[in-house]
Amino acid sequence: MELRADVAVIGGGLGGVSAALAALQAGRRVVITDPTRWLGGQLTSQLVPSDEHRYIEDDGANRSYRDFRDALREYYRRHYPLTDAARADPHLNPGHAWVSPVSLDPRVAVAVIDDLLAPYRSSDRLVVLMETEPVEVATDGDLVTGVVVRSASGELTSITAPYYLDATELGDLLELGGVEHRSGRESREQTGEPGAADTADPTDMQGVSWCFAIDHLEGEDHTIERPDDYAYWRDLRPPQLGGRHILGWGDPVKADGSPGRRWAFTPNLDDDEIDLDHRNMGLAPELWNYRRIAARRNFTPGFYRSDVVVVNWPMNDYVGGALFGVPDAQQHWDGAKALSRSLLYWLQTDAPRADGGTGWPGMRLRGDVAGTDDGFAMYPYIRESRRILALKTIVEQEVSTAFRGDGGAERYPDTVGVGHYYWIDRHATTVRGTSPGGTPHPFEIPLRSLIPQRVRNLLPACKNIGTTQITNGCYRLHPVEWSIGEAVGALAAHCLDTGTEPHAVAGDDDGVAAFQRVLTACGVQLRWDETKRW
Repeated sequence: MELRADVAVIGGGLGGVSAALAALQAGRRVVITDPTRWLGGQLTSQLVPSDEHRYIEDDGANRSYRDFRDALREYYRRHYPLTDAARADPHLNPGHAWVSPVSLDPRVAVAVIDDLLAPYRSSDRLVVLMETEPVEVATDGDLVTGVVVRSASGELTSITAPYYLDATELGDLLELGGVEHRSGRESREQTGEPGAADTADPTDMQGVSWCFAIDHLEGEDHTIERPDDYAYWRDLRPPQLGGRHILGWGDPVKADGSPGRRWAFTPNLDDDEIDLDHRNMGLAPELWNYRRIAARRNFTPGFYRSDVVVVNWPMNDYVGGALFGVPDAQQHWDGAKALSRSLLYWLQTDAPRADGGTGWPGMRLRGDVAGTDDGFAMYPYIRESRRILALKTIVEQEVSTAFRGDGGAERYPDTVGVGHYYWIDRHATTVRGTSPGGTPHPFEIPLRSLIPQRVRNLLPACKNIGTTQITNGCYRLHPVEWSIGEAVGALAAHCLDTGTEPHAVAGDDDGVAAFQRVLTACGVQLRWDETKRW
């Protein structure tokens, strides 16, 4: 099969969705693909409630992202039996979670995304190919001339378009198309970052998490069959984690004698107070309400038999190896899910309880929430992918409070969006282990970080922009990915409208200003209030 479009979006995560919407709203025809059955990526098929920042309700997001958040909340008001207090809350948080101000069932996000795209599908301006992955990228010099994708049934489709947006979770088009990129950790010599390592290793990547959802039904037994490799995971002490048991509640004292974190766990705790400011999380945070996506207290009594919680915890950060760039990559895809399966069994049987007992057999795997037969997410939670060698690489000295002091993040003349997070959040990596991160000031997204140095018509639309492994730690979160996608979707449409190319736009002050006016008219936030700091 052959398809033609103005913009081909390969990958249907939040960046891909927002890129497609931006191009569609600019009057362009779009094809979008995704390897799973759900659009939405991190928020849906990966089961990760939105990681946002403390200013999000009033500042630091595009109008389209705010509209999306409003639609998620409104879906609950229209379709769920909320309590009067929850229904009246303008900042409704269905899961009453402290990791996210809008923590919700992924199926709600899927429904809202489908609603956003429905008019364009009806008008035949949007083609959506699900359970489809790229297998080939054709090039002619500095141009991409076509992408071949394969469906789960093996059907091949050739997609041609003037512009190709790589919204895949691992930057697949960069590898397939020979687009210059990096992966893993860079060296200090490569990036000039004080926090970078002495040596580079493209296979030393942040661990992935294969998430799952659970509830707890006291007095019932939902214990799964003991995994064949359970003893291995139960006893494992990965050196990347400082030698602590991966299946455990943490250590109050680290190996170096410094204070560690000891997680609390209280199924279906009631009247819990939520502090959305992660800076106050302390050394003994509660896991039950950490990524809770349905809190009974928000709904009429009896509607939920239990809260529903997503398990994306330190215990299922898989650091055994990388998912690409190594000969045994498939082993690590399998290993990430195997770790999560053993974590579930550990929770049901061997996990120490505060009352001196072990395990909660009433812990039930909610495969209906994940949309899968085996109960686990459709796709692992990816924190790091291939990253383009861009016209501009964002480095830690431009965002980190350790180097910026009270001066705020770097202000880029070609900003095309903003973002923020509590941390430069670098999880343990597959080789080196835990690496320094730090804290970022509210930051901007420079246009040049979205444009490859050489290739003229392929643009990154999610975590594959011109960051380093360090700055990826704050540029990879949900609202930032949405802003990246919207910027490149609008850029592709703008170039088609004006007969220019991304490199020409970025290389000309007037061209940048003209594109920024387009973004501003669409409700894109280009700069922060200058008083905002970490």
